[in-house]
Order: sequence, then structure tokens, then C-alpha cells
Amino acid sequence: MTSPQQTIRSDVPARIDRLPWARFHWLVVLALGVAWVLDGLEIQMAASIASVLKDQHTLHLTSGQVGLTASVYLLGEVVGALVFGRLSDRLGRRNLFLVTLGIYLIFNGLSGFAFNLWSFLILRFIAGTGIGGEYTAINSAIDELIPARYRGRVDIAINGTYWLGAMIGAASQLVLLNPNILPKDIGWRVSLFVGPVIGLAIWQLRRHVPESPRWLLTHGRAEEAQRTVAEIEDRVRGDGRELPELDKDAAMEIRPTDNVTYGQIARVMLREYPSRSVLGFAMLVTQSFLYNAIFFTYGLVLSGFYHIPDQSIPWYFFPFALGNLLGPLLLGRLFDTWGRKPMIAGTYLVSAAILAVSGYLFWIGALNAVTQTILWCVVFFIASAGASSAYLTVSEIFPIELRAQAISFFFAISQVVGGVVAPFVFARLIGDAKDPTPLFIGYLVGAGLMAVGGLVALAYAVPAHGRSLENVAKPLSAVRVPAMRRPSDSPTHAATA
Repeated sequence: MTSPQQTIRSDVPARIDRLPWARFHWLVVLALGVAWVLDGLEIQMAASIASVLKDQHTLHLTSGQVGLTASVYLLGEVVGALVFGRLSDRLGRRNLFLVTLGIYLIFNGLSGFAFNLWSFLILRFIAGTGIGGEYTAINSAIDELIPARYRGRVDIAINGTYWLGAMIGAASQLVLLNPNILPKDIGWRVSLFVGPVIGLAIWQLRRHVPESPRWLLTHGRAEEAQRTVAEIEDRVRGDGRELPELDKDAAMEIRPTDNVTYGQIARVMLREYPSRSVLGFAMLVTQSFLYNAIFFTYGLVLSGFYHIPDQSIPWYFFPFALGNLLGPLLLGRLFDTWGRKPMIAGTYLVSAAILAVSGYLFWIGALNAVTQTILWCVVFFIASAGASSAYLTVSEIFPIELRAQAISFFFAISQVVGGVVAPFVFARLIGDAKDPTPLFIGYLVGAGLMAVGGLVALAYAVPAHGRSLENVAKPLSAVRVPAMRRPSDSPTHAATA
């Protein structure tokens, strides 16, 4: 352990960023990326079992109580993000992503044994804290372990796997919630074990993911950081990959700091990086409002305006989810090649325009259930890449010492606005589904908010593609950070901090 007053010279960040893609990076993706799969699965399951929990043979809840269970789970995510985000910056990424997965596994499984409303609420709240904590520790660790030239596409693709989880949840619903296969009071309980089974399978993989060397370095554990990077390099060489020569001037100088106070966080976010804070707020809140508004009410639209039977609605969900999954996978690479600003602004603005057009077509009665779903697929194929880039953005534009906490703050705000306000507002706009005008206005509002997010990105998006995290946001502990050139940069146009 290095004294907080001692200056350290280290090339750890440069050594991570020069690595070629290898099996180690796939391990990081698989072991850590499952967090988004689990959240998508849980949200879908919560929506799926809502009506089942009202049955007299299950927990026999009222509609209001069912809504409360969803709100409590989201509240758990918010609390978990804030608490574990703070701890992740203080205690390390690895310690926290092992703990948060454990909390989720245990308490989500136990919620399948709930015997009344209060036991279910408590267990779901604690399980939600685990998933909320996952967001902060996982996004921080991924960005700090993935080489700069791959960071955008990897982070965006992983965030997009939320929809793979939602598809798994919907598919499970067709079997586990079918009373002809399992009794009602058994099926919903079994469905709550789907996520823990997936998480348990990933548990062993996570044990092989090391602590972030960048975090170790800024917390005075320079020798451990060097050993960890050396082990990663050995694993990469073991795959037969050659390591590029390291720039002689790649080392940075840092003076490790004590734990960051809330006052320092406020100063960094509001005084040093106010435009970045506006960017993070705008991107996360606008996409969260749009997604939660559409996702939590799409069944009401299909059943109310297009008279689709309840048992058939899940089939319309699959193409909607597939579009959301494919967008980040297919468009993510462009965030690393074309750059952050054009892709973030482009995905927000284009999806906003298509949503406005689809809203108009819905209003004039030109759509049916199939064409409405197709348009949603197109809108969210593009919007999903933009929404995923919001999490990428807030995880790379602030210093490492407060990275997880920055993610947690913006995540909490977006969850409150998007997860609580948007579904309530849009459900009221749908009403008895006799007049499309109020919902059309809601679609225009959603499109307008996405457009605002795109315009803010045009003004404030940070050119982070291909740049080391230390160049994008200078660590609070840094004395000197060398400029890192992107592959496309000429020697006289190197990226600067």
C-alpha cells in the first residue's frame, strides 16, 4: 500500500488499453454482462406474474398491491445503486459485484417462498438492491477492464442484453404461468427461480474476473495493480496474441487520495464538469421516460385499441424485444468508429422522429396491431442503441474515483422519473382506449424528450471513442496524464485530456 502523499508513476492504464481482444475479455463480458440480462428478466417476470398474484389461490393481492410490488422493486434498485455505488468506489469493483450478485441470488429465490404481501415486498425490495448495485459495480468494472478502442461497442452491447433477459422471461412465462402445466400457486413461485439459476451459473465465472487495476492504482495499491495487469497480459499471450509495443511516454503519475467526500463529488459534477452532468441527466432521464412509458403500457395499447386477447400479447412482445436487442449489437461498433457525438445524437433524434410519425399514424387509425409492432421495432432498434449509450456515457465521462457513484446518481434519477412517473402518466392517457388523441399527445411528448436528449448530446457529448478513460476524465489523484492517440489520430492531433 502506497502512502497517500507519495507520487506513483505507472503505465497500468496504457497496458490495459493496448491489449488485443482475447478470451479474457469474453470472460469479462459473460461474467459481468449477465447483470443486464437478469434485470430484464426480473422486470418482465414482474409484469407477467402481476395478474397471477391477484388470484385467490396465490397471494390474492389487489391491483394496487400488485402495483406496489413493482414500485418497491424499483425503489430497491434505486437504494441499491446509491448504497453500492458508494461502496464500489471505496471498496473496489470486484468485492461489490460478488456481493450484489449474491444478494440478488438469495433474496430473489426467497421471494418465491413469500406467504403474504409484506414478506413478498421485503424480499423483492432486497433483491432489487442487488440488481441496482450490479449496475454501478458492473459498468465501472467493464469500462475499466476493456481496451479503449472496444469500450463503446462492448458496453453498449452488454447494456442491450437487458432485452435478452426480457425475452427469456417472456418465454418462461408461456410455460411456467400456464395453469395447464403448473398450478397457479406453484408456477409464479418457480418463475422467480429462473433468474437465480442463471446467476448461479455465472457465479463461478465472476470469481475469475480480477479487481480493476485502475481502481487499485488510484487507491495506492500500485504493486497489486501491476501484478494484476501482468496476469491479464499472460492470459492474453496464452491465447497466442501478441502485445503491441508500449509507448515510452505512456506512464501516468498519480498521488493516491483518500475516499472522495460528497462535497468533492458535488464540486466535480457541478463545478468542474457541469456540461457533462447535464449530458448524463438528459440522456438517462429522457430514454428512461420513453422506455418505461412504452414498455409498461404496450399490453394496454394492444388489448385496448387493437383488441388483442391477453394470452396473445406475449407473442407481440418478442419482435419488440428482438429489435431492442439487435440495435445495440449491430450499431454499437459505430460508436467506436464514427464517434460518440454523431451516434448518440443520431440515435436519439432519428428514433424521436420515427416515434412522432408512428404516433401520428396511430392517431389517424392507419395502423393495426402488426404494423404498430413493426414500427415499435424500428423505433426501438435505433433508440435501444442510444439508451445503452447513456449508461456508457455516464460511466466514462467522470473521474474513476467517483465513477460508480456518478452512475448511481443518474440511474436513481432516471428510475424515479421513468420508472414511476412515465407508466402512470401513459396509463392515464390510454384510459378506456376509446380516444387515441391523449395517447398521441403522449407519444409526441416522449418523442420531444428524446429529441431534447439528442440536442443536448450535439452540444455536450464528449469525444471519448478510442480514448483512455484517464484522457476522457482526468483522475482526481492524477498528477500527470499522458495524451493517448487514437489509431486514426496523426502524431500532431493526439487526443488530449
